Amino acid sequence: MTTLPLSRRASPDLFTRVVDGIAAFFDAVAEGRRIAARYEQLSRLSDAALARRGLTRGDIARVAVAGR
Repeated sequence: MTTLPLSRRASPDLFTRVVDGIAAFFDAVAEGRRIAARYEQLSRLSDAALARRGLTRGDIARVAVAGR
């Protein structure tokens, strides 16, 4: 008896690629919101509070993106 695969396509079909692209977009939006929240949280700290964390105002953007 011979069996045939249901699909011989090696690459994802168009629908799968579109869904994956949409999911990646929303993942990126969520990451952007997390970065913005970290930035807001750090920017509200006093210089003394930042110093206790070993940071300066100039470090806020880098730390927000890095997620430290």
